[in-house]
Amino acid sequence: MAMMTFMSEKDNYMTLYLEECAKDSITMQAEGGYPDEICGILLGREVDGRRVIHNTMPIENAFDEGEQYHRFLITPEAMFKAERLARYDRMDVLGIYHSHPDAPAQPSEYDRDHAAWTAWSYIIVSVERGHLTNLRAWKLREDRSIFDEEAIIMAVEANR
Repeated sequence: MAMMTFMSEKDNYMTLYLEECAKDSITMQAEGGYPDEICGILLGREVDGRRVIHNTMPIENAFDEGEQYHRFLITPEAMFKAERLARYDRMDVLGIYHSHPDAPAQPSEYDRDHAAWTAWSYIIVSVERGHLTNLRAWKLREDRSIFDEEAIIMAVEANR
C-alpha cells in the first residue's frame, strides 16, 4: 500500500491549510477520474497571511478527450462560475488543483507555462493505479521561473 505524503521536506516554504472536506473532495474526484487528469478550483480565505482552503469546486476537464490522460483545461466559463460561487459563499478563489495519473505530484513544464496567477496555490495529486498516493502544493514565483513547494497542514474546519 502506498503512503500518502502531505508536507515538503524543504526548510523554507509557505504554508497552506487544507480542511479535511476539501482533501476528501479532491481525493474522490482524482481517484474517480483516473486514468485521466482531473481539475478543480480551491476556495477559501486568506487572512493575516494564513491561507485556508475550505472547499473545492470540481471542474470537468475540458481538454481534448484523447489528451486528458496528461492534460487538463479549465474554461473561462467554469472559472467565472467558480468566482460567483466563491463570492456567494464569502470566499475567494485561492488556486486550482489537478491530478497527475501515474506520475509525481510535482509541476511539469506544461503546468508552469499554463499557470494563471503567481498569487495562487496549485495543488497537484499523484494517482497511481486509481489510488491517490501523494498530495502536494506549489506556488509559482513572481518571475514565473519555477514553482516553490508549500507545506500543507490539515486544518480542522474553521468558523466561516
